[in-house]
Parts: sequence; C-alpha cells; structure tokens
Amino acid sequence: MSRSKKKWICVFCGSANGARAEYLATARELGLAIAGKGHGLVYGGATAGLMGAVADAALSAGGEVVGVIPDVLMDREIAHRGLTELHAVHTMHERKALMASRADAFVALPGGFGTMDEFLEILTWAQLRIHSKPCVLLNVGGYYDALLQFLDHAVEQGFLKTENRQRVLVTEDVPGTLLEIKRAWEQIETPVHDPKLDELVK
Repeated sequence: MSRSKKKWICVFCGSANGARAEYLATARELGLAIAGKGHGLVYGGATAGLMGAVADAALSAGGEVVGVIPDVLMDREIAHRGLTELHAVHTMHERKALMASRADAFVALPGGFGTMDEFLEILTWAQLRIHSKPCVLLNVGGYYDALLQFLDHAVEQGFLKTENRQRVLVTEDVPGTLLEIKRAWEQIETPVHDPKLDELVK
C-alpha cells in the first residue's frame, strides 16, 4: 500500500495498564492488526500504559506510527522516541486537532478523563459535520457499558439525537473494530480527509 493511499487510524487510550490483563492484551492486538492491514497508527505519543502497548505492537509488525504529544507531557508521559514521526505541540487542543487531521478513523480503548475528552470531542465534531470519519468505541470486557447507558439516557431525555447516538460504533473485539471501520469507509460519500480539520490545527 503506497503512502498516498494509506489509511490512518487514531487510537485514544489510557496511559495506564488498567486493572485487567485484557485491556493491555487488546491494545497490543489492535496495534498488530492496524499494521497488519497496512494502515498507519496515530496516537498520543507516549510510552506508558495502553498508549505504549498499541504503538509498540504496531511498530513490531512493521507499521508506521505517528505520535502527537504536548510539551508539558514530554517528560511526564515519557514521549516515545522510536516512532515514525513524533510531533511536539504546545497545547492539548493542538494535540487533538493534529491527531484528528491525520486520521481517517478513531478508536477508543479503555482510558480515563483524557480518553473520554478526546473521543467525545471527536464525536462532537462529527455531530457538527466537521468530519465524517468513523468513531469506534472498543468496549473491552464491558468497560464502557455505563457510558453507553448514559448515552441512551441522554437520548431519552432529549439532549442527544438518535442519529448522533448512532455515530458511536460499538465493538467488543479487534476484528469487529476493523470490520466496522472498513464498512464505514465504504459508506462515506465525502472524501475521508476533510479540510475543515486542517483549519482546527492552525
């Protein structure tokens, strides 16, 4: 697959390993699968936790990995120095915008505040028609069950439209995740790369 046609998958996830071994195992499996399909990985640029696991796995399989990390976290999260590209930015806002502009799809593995911030913001941008890229919640071991219940509650209470709730593609394993992304790419009528995202980076 040529570089010009390579698709890039952005993964949001925790900088901790989590309490269950399957979180780390799934992060590694996802990294291997992304590289194995010839896609590139975009992520937060750290070596710690699930972030480091998904990146190391993709690299070990010969994949290209782009990391984006703000200056303030360069040492705290121990920036990954072995990536294909590592971009140091000034703010968290710049980090999210650059990751979004480089990606053709988004996947959230288990994580905390940061992961939720990144995934919910990218969903908000989809709701606002800033992009039409697939957004997948990889619900490892039911980790996101409570969040999904909340989203359904938001629909019931009139704060979230059903059509926007449906933008959250939910999968339970890595093969299902890549299949959902593939299906979504096939259905996208507009170009995967949206210049509106470039404006957010500036």
